[in-house]
Amino acid sequence: MSVTRRDFVKTLAIGSAVALSGVPLWLNAEESEKLTILHTNDTHSRLDPFPPTDHRYPSMGGYARRATIIERIRQQEKHLLVLDAGDIFQGTPYFNFFGGKPEIELMSKMGYDASTMGNHEFDNGLDGFLNVLNYTKFPFIVSNYDFSDTILRDHEKIITHKIFYKGNIKVGVYGLGIEPEGLVSKNLYGNTKYLDPISSAIKMENLLKDEFKCDLIICLSHLGYFHETGKVSDVVIAENTRHTDIILGGHTHTILEKPDQKLNLEKRSVHIGQTGIHGIRIGRIDVWFDKKNDEKFVESYTIKV
Repeated sequence: MSVTRRDFVKTLAIGSAVALSGVPLWLNAEESEKLTILHTNDTHSRLDPFPPTDHRYPSMGGYARRATIIERIRQQEKHLLVLDAGDIFQGTPYFNFFGGKPEIELMSKMGYDASTMGNHEFDNGLDGFLNVLNYTKFPFIVSNYDFSDTILRDHEKIITHKIFYKGNIKVGVYGLGIEPEGLVSKNLYGNTKYLDPISSAIKMENLLKDEFKCDLIICLSHLGYFHETGKVSDVVIAENTRHTDIILGGHTHTILEKPDQKLNLEKRSVHIGQTGIHGIRIGRIDVWFDKKNDEKFVESYTIKV
C-alpha cells in the first residue's frame, strides 16, 4: 500500500524552522538523535478493513495494511516505538469467537512495544484477559489499577511503567486506565482497585524523571481526550503534571489530525495524540533530541490506513 504526502497531516511542534532534510535547523546532526513513535487506539477487534460500501470508512483500516505501514517505517527509522492506548478488544465476531487471541498475536507480530488497558479489555472478565496474556509478547502498562487482590496480581505482562532504551535515548512510559465502575460490570473487573489518575501520573512521572533520568516521558492513556463533565481526561493530566512530554490517548474515539498541545504546570507544551477508532489511522510522532542543549523538537502526523 502506497502512502502519499496527502495521507499525512503535519502538525507544528516545538522549536524553530525545519531544514529540507526534515531536521530542525538549530540541531547539530552529530549531537542529536531521533526517535519515531507510532501509536494506535480503540481498534475494537477490527482485523479486516471496512468494505468499499461502508458509508463511514470505505476500504479503510485492517491489520494487514497496518502491519505493512509499520514494517516500512521500521526499515526506514533506526529508533522506533510502537504503542497502543487500549480497547484492542470488542466490536467484531473475531472477539466473540476467539476472545482476543488473534488481535494480540497479530500485534505481537507487528512488534508492538506496549499497550495500556481499555475498559473493553475487561469484557471477558479477568480470567479471559489472563488467558490472552499467554499470547502477548508486549506488556500492558497501567499505573492506576491495583490488581493485588485479583488473579492478575504480580503478572509479568501487567506493569506500572517501563523504560525503553533507544540508542542514547531513555524513554519512560506509564499508563492510565478509565474508571471501570459504570462502564464495566463488577463481576468482570472483580476486586480491581481504581486509583486516582492524577496522583498516579505525578507519582510515575516523578519516578521516571528523578530516579530513572528519562529523556522523554510518555503517558499511554485510556481516560479520553476531554470530558465536558470535568472528569479526568488527557487534557486534565497534561495541565496537572510537570514532566510528561506526550500523552497518547484513547476511549473517546477522538481524531486529532494534528495532536493538541496543552501547557503543563511548568508552562511547557504537552502533546496529546489520538487516532479515532477501528484502526483507520496510525499516529506518528518524530522526536529529535539535542543532548548538548537538552532540547527537543517534535513533528507529528496521522497516517490514513
